[in-house]
Amino acid sequence: MNTKQRKMIYRILPYTVLVLIGISFLLPLLWVLVASVDLNAMQSLKIPQNLTMNNYIDVITSSENQRAFLIGLVMSLGQAVLVVILGLLAAYPLSRYQLKYKKPFMLTILFMTSLPITAVMVPVYQLFLSLKLYDNIAGVILFYVASSMPYGIWMLKNFMDSVPGDLEEAAWVDGASVFVAMRKIVAPLMIPGICTVAIFTFSGSWGNFFVPYILLQSPEKFPAALKLYQFFGQYGMVDYGKLAAFSVLYAIPSVIMYILSQRFMSKGFGLQGGTKG
Repeated sequence: MNTKQRKMIYRILPYTVLVLIGISFLLPLLWVLVASVDLNAMQSLKIPQNLTMNNYIDVITSSENQRAFLIGLVMSLGQAVLVVILGLLAAYPLSRYQLKYKKPFMLTILFMTSLPITAVMVPVYQLFLSLKLYDNIAGVILFYVASSMPYGIWMLKNFMDSVPGDLEEAAWVDGASVFVAMRKIVAPLMIPGICTVAIFTFSGSWGNFFVPYILLQSPEKFPAALKLYQFFGQYGMVDYGKLAAFSVLYAIPSVIMYILSQRFMSKGFGLQGGTKG
């Protein structure tokens, strides 16, 4: 093997590895899409003889599935809204004021962003029993908000640092209060950061199986993540067609969130010319 052939192999090898990795991710997605339109779907990937939408119809028309999707949306949207609002209020003094213990506090927040939820679920379970919040949808939302606040505060504080303070000072001179300046000046310039935090918090709770599995007991309160159980029958029998259709519908809210946010996140802050030099 000469030097030219060796260089060619070294050049092709990384792309070959990337293609194999891409195929390994693409095949499960392809199976889900194909199985969702196949009444006789199995574990193996095969082209269905007759395409049908009956799997989607059965999933959509089920009142239990409708309630599960609605509960999941209420949990995820409620968490995203509360995290953004509370995160902005907490990030503002951390960004604008020189606090004495600011650095240790920020390092504590950074540490809490890496704390796994499974490490705190046992004391949280006991706390929820004591506070009568067990098997309560509002209690699950509160836990989602509390567990997402460190990430929200850290991200929003960093985004807020990029907004010039001169803009707020100009608003104060015109008679605006701190809250008005934050709502009309700072927050609009932080749309990319707000969208980022909202997307990640929404996706985190929408795809969370473990927390509602531990903190909820009544089947009528289960979100969509827990309703996947219904497709696993006794003796290992699984309705793969309806499971695939449910999975496709389950992925739609997260995809819509990302698509709608792209026009905001792609704009950046756009602060050029916002202050006079």
